[in-house]
Amino acid sequence: MIIYGLETCPICQKARKALEAAGKDVNFRDIRAEPLDKAELAILIAEFGDRLVDRKTNDWRALSDWLKHSEAEEQLTAKPRLMTRPVIKDGDTFYLGWDIAAQEALL
Repeated sequence: MIIYGLETCPICQKARKALEAAGKDVNFRDIRAEPLDKAELAILIAEFGDRLVDRKTNDWRALSDWLKHSEAEEQLTAKPRLMTRPVIKDGDTFYLGWDIAAQEALL
């Protein structure tokens, strides 16, 4: 299982602790320290589309108008922190966020 997120993200930390406490083998990947490559990003965009970009953050509001109106891939390449977190890959299944549905499926 892989969690894509930020080391400093409290939701990512919460998901990681819960999964590890449940006995899951968790690999954490900080997307700021090790950004997603084009192939990985393409897979996530195909899975989640525009939902992969968190438009509620100050980081998104601070983007230039051109970047705000560009595709999700360009936004996430320019600012990896814009990714909605965490993205959890369990086998061939992806989960976006740490909501009740993700928790019930993974714990």
